[in-house]
Amino acid sequence: MSWVFLGAAGLLEVLFTTLIRYTDGFSRLWPTLATLAIAALSFYCLARSTEAIPLGTAYAIWGAAGAAGTVIIGILYFSEPLTAWRLFFISTLIGSIMGLKLVSDH
Repeated sequence: MSWVFLGAAGLLEVLFTTLIRYTDGFSRLWPTLATLAIAALSFYCLARSTEAIPLGTAYAIWGAAGAAGTVIIGILYFSEPLTAWRLFFISTLIGSIMGLKLVSDH
């Protein structure tokens, strides 16, 4: 169940970082409240995941999944550039996430 919580935390991180774009520097009430609520839920899921997954592993996977997912959202929906280097480093990041999952004792 901890891996389910960690997966949810990563997806929620992508969602809240994407929503930050719509807050206009946290000056728009509803996008700001949605961002903060989803961020809190992401942190809750991350905390629950650490009940069985080592903190360092959970945090590294959560952060990397959020970063990779947010870059992919930027490319797909916000016309951010897709260069060979970006693709290489996103792939490296995703490979690192998979490696951490494989070597985890839990």
